[in-house]
Amino acid sequence: MTTNYTVAVLGLGAMGLPMATRLATQLTVHGFDIAEPRLKLAADAGIRTFASARQASEGADALLLAVRNGEQLDAVLFGENGVAPVLKPGAVVILGSTVGTEAIPATVARLAEYGVELVDAPLSGGPKRAGEGDLLIVVGATPAAQEKARPALELLASTLSIVGDKPGDGQALKTVNQLLCGVHIAAAAEAMALADALGLDQAKTLAALEAGAAGSFMLSNRGPRILEAYNEDGAEVLSRLDIFVKDMGIVGKATRAAGLAAPVAAAAEQLYLLGQAQGLAAADDSAIIKVVAPVRRTN
Repeated sequence: MTTNYTVAVLGLGAMGLPMATRLATQLTVHGFDIAEPRLKLAADAGIRTFASARQASEGADALLLAVRNGEQLDAVLFGENGVAPVLKPGAVVILGSTVGTEAIPATVARLAEYGVELVDAPLSGGPKRAGEGDLLIVVGATPAAQEKARPALELLASTLSIVGDKPGDGQALKTVNQLLCGVHIAAAAEAMALADALGLDQAKTLAALEAGAAGSFMLSNRGPRILEAYNEDGAEVLSRLDIFVKDMGIVGKATRAAGLAAPVAAAAEQLYLLGQAQGLAAADDSAIIKVVAPVRRTN
């Protein structure tokens, strides 16, 4: 363990805990979560836990955040119990979430008042890959901030892509990434619904598609879960449907701001919104097939 580099991880949920556990294999990790059971799991994994976000953040070289949106980012850093005032000068805040580019300039400016830099590092890969250090992380940050964050980033990422030298560049690339991911999941669901409507065995269809030109990471990753969507409990929730409501909303804002027509992305966004309206917000995003085809036709 490298005890002279400390990472504070705020939020020990589906992604936060495996990331913290991975980091704790070589670094000192401080953890905080509002849920007591998550704190116990973290402690069992060798993570030093704290009673508050501020206590966990004091003295850390890097603060790893996974928040839902720009509003949460602002609250965690600068709210009534925000942690920015207790961060030591020279620390970096690693933002692993997809929040869009709009929130970044103000965050950078306010952190600078405390001598802290933002490393814009949205990540992809899911909980399993987080625990294995197999994430894709795209980074926008100054060269100096990149170096300060590197011990943590290199432990978490199998693919670490430096896309720009300023915060916001990572969010921009992740927005492009999420356009493709959101469309691919929706397309995979439509394809499997069509296979069912045509009387095909969905599992055999999926295997055949994966082996051909129509194959994609999202088809292979979400396909098996799409086939479980109609089960009584649905597929295991590894990526909530409402995450893509948020992310496709970010995509829509970005395309409109750029004056770019994106009709395919807009259509996919509507499917996720319909799923949310139908009570599927907390379901795995593979449940989008139930928006396309509410009932499975064949068994």
